[in-house]
Amino acid sequence: MKRHLISAGDLSRDDALLILDTAEELARVSERSIKKLPTLRGRTVVNLFFEDSTRTRISFEAAAKRLSADVINFSAKGSSVSKGESLKDTALTLEAMGADAVVIRHAASGAPHRLATWVRGSVVNAGDGTHEHPTQALLDAFSMRRRLGRLDGLKVAIVGDVLHSRVARSNVLLLGTLGAEVTLVAPPTLLPVAVETWPCQVSYDLDAVLPKSDVVMMLRVQLERMNAAYFPSAREYSRRYGLDRDRFGRLHDDAIVMHPGPMNRGMEISAEVADSPRSTITEQVANGVTVRMAVLYLLLGGSEPAIGTSAADPAVQTVPGGEL
Repeated sequence: MKRHLISAGDLSRDDALLILDTAEELARVSERSIKKLPTLRGRTVVNLFFEDSTRTRISFEAAAKRLSADVINFSAKGSSVSKGESLKDTALTLEAMGADAVVIRHAASGAPHRLATWVRGSVVNAGDGTHEHPTQALLDAFSMRRRLGRLDGLKVAIVGDVLHSRVARSNVLLLGTLGAEVTLVAPPTLLPVAVETWPCQVSYDLDAVLPKSDVVMMLRVQLERMNAAYFPSAREYSRRYGLDRDRFGRLHDDAIVMHPGPMNRGMEISAEVADSPRSTITEQVANGVTVRMAVLYLLLGGSEPAIGTSAADPAVQTVPGGEL
């Protein structure tokens, strides 16, 4: 793997499969009564969040702590950033503190890329503007493979606010690399310019796509990012692009429903569908910790044996790329 994880497009097929296979092994460790491993003892991971995201921040924090890393949570609110400190100055401060990895979430697309030029440690993109969110795509792929047993040839429909969705961008890139066939479904106003150059299909008709889909991923309508009227009303959007009980019934029996969260229940997805046994929404949250453990493990020298263990130790777990 490369030193940073900034875009899903940076991952080769072998890189992506290594992360997913490592996460699979770590998932077994997470099922033990003692979930903590000494693998990253002595390493420091900084969660640098310029945008609110409790779910993602806690997921990265739990992942780092389960690998015994020291975690520093840095929030822009109440910090020097609110007093005018630049991203570069913040980066240099973290560098002086000896951060081995910086997990950054920022409202500006491209911020993680800039940060990577200023620090010696690894940079992990936890969401930048409307650009990408690669670890979300990885956990989504992990969840699909766990439920359906494969990724090659899967037909995945990603539905909703693609224009503002970094999750959609990362999923299109990663799933294409892993052999899945992706179709974006949205009203024309919620599709990006030049979407026809993306490695996927585009449709405006959800009802036509559903019967052919193995996975339906509903995206949150990001009203906070909208500065214009992209559709007539919430009711009209839900009528055309919401996944309710009737549309759910058009999926084949083995198809699953996903959502990156948080959900607008009753708008893009009904409560009945979100809570059904074929929904993976809560699994995605749990899988997020495991996948982020794998990313941190591989970026921060996971090929080395865990500190304080030996190959003869029955507690050591073998994973692709090294030992735990």
